[in-house]
Amino acid sequence: MKQLDLVIVLAAGEGTRMKSALPKVLHPIAGRPIVDHVINATAPLHAKELRVVVGASRELVEQHLITQYPGTTIVIQEQRNGTGHAVQVALEGAPQNGTVLILAGDTPLLTSATLQEFFDAHTGLEIDASVLSAFVPDPFGYGRIIRAEDGSLDGIAEERDADPLQKEIDEINTGVYLFDIAVLRSALVGLKSGNAQGELYLTDVLAIIKAAGKSALAIRSNDYTETLGANDRSQLAECAAIMRDRINDAHMRNGVSIIDPTTTWIDLGVEIAPDVTIHPGSAITGNTKIATGATIGPRTTLSNVKVGAGASVIESRVADSVIGAGANVGPFSFIRPGTTLAEGSKVGAYVEVKNSSIGADSKVPHLSYVGDATIGSGTNIGAATIFVNYDGVEKHETTIGNDVRIGSDTMLVAPITVGDGAYTAAGSVITEDVPAGSIGVARAKQRNVLGWVLRKRAGSKSAESAKKAGATDGSTKVQGEA
Repeated sequence: MKQLDLVIVLAAGEGTRMKSALPKVLHPIAGRPIVDHVINATAPLHAKELRVVVGASRELVEQHLITQYPGTTIVIQEQRNGTGHAVQVALEGAPQNGTVLILAGDTPLLTSATLQEFFDAHTGLEIDASVLSAFVPDPFGYGRIIRAEDGSLDGIAEERDADPLQKEIDEINTGVYLFDIAVLRSALVGLKSGNAQGELYLTDVLAIIKAAGKSALAIRSNDYTETLGANDRSQLAECAAIMRDRINDAHMRNGVSIIDPTTTWIDLGVEIAPDVTIHPGSAITGNTKIATGATIGPRTTLSNVKVGAGASVIESRVADSVIGAGANVGPFSFIRPGTTLAEGSKVGAYVEVKNSSIGADSKVPHLSYVGDATIGSGTNIGAATIFVNYDGVEKHETTIGNDVRIGSDTMLVAPITVGDGAYTAAGSVITEDVPAGSIGVARAKQRNVLGWVLRKRAGSKSAESAKKAGATDGSTKVQGEA
């Protein structure tokens, strides 16, 4: 089996049509930068060396490549004088012989299978130069494949240089090439910049190679969508939608029920077991892992979350957290980083939880905030309970034991501990520890000022209703006082 000696990824373009401070090749699709999709597609070909040409905003691209692909040779194109010049720069210090694969860094939809088929065809036919072509519905903007009467490759005409007849051709250059390195080096010397952009076109080397008596072919791809580039935000969205459909299709074929694939967005790094159900409007990102039988959505966002078997997350947002088996979240919950929900626990409507651990079968049913807390098993947190964890300078922790009952509208002012089996009275502001088996009560005695409405709100509807109920304004008595 023939070996691929070198891969060159061209990622030096300005990307001005993106209108972004972020380099074009770093814009994400399915949770990964565009250039990562390209590099990862070449990985199964096991090339001996990977070279990436960078130019515009190169510091950001370089840092990303150093972090994610430490074995990559980074080549700097100081003056961007076209794709031909970029390849000339990339070949400096590269092997003198062998086979090189060249492709653009802004084509995220290319697959390893297509690249392998292209490589196999090229090496099997023992060709000196090959370009991957494709038929597209709208060829505008692409270089056109020019074929001779016998169907052989005659050359490539760029959009700006093509004549009206050539612009009618719907077979385009995908920007993916395979070359014999020695033949390519020789052809690059003959490049001229006499074109509409005044640049050295890599496409021109094919005609030079043929003129030198060497072989050059255009090998057609079976799926033109793989060749789509992401040059502006519209094309980025188009590529993202195609990638979404690929990912969703793979999950559904593996036993995942996705109710509406067009509104469900799943990153490439996500792992989903069979018999998971995902409802419309959900986004699942990062390194999220979802176990069998779980239900996600509708309108739910998970980012780097581990979801246990049979758990349910409905209309909620969860990040960097663990949701145990059989746990229930939502609707309208916000689970922030550092949270762990144990088996069978519940976080209900309009609850926010941050950096906290909620024990097995414990419940925070509604309208509460839990921050920097540890809650034991079998505990119930009443509605509108607030864990007061911040004193304006530092965060403090709250510890709640097993089988505790926190009354509605309780303020738990940290640092504080509520022991096993303890209660707090509704409406209490708890500032001291509550021992196991005790009830914490921290609220003033109620006072009722009789006749107040009739005196202070005379003529109001409230006063009229009170009078009909028998209230009078002749007394200033306050109930509850001695």
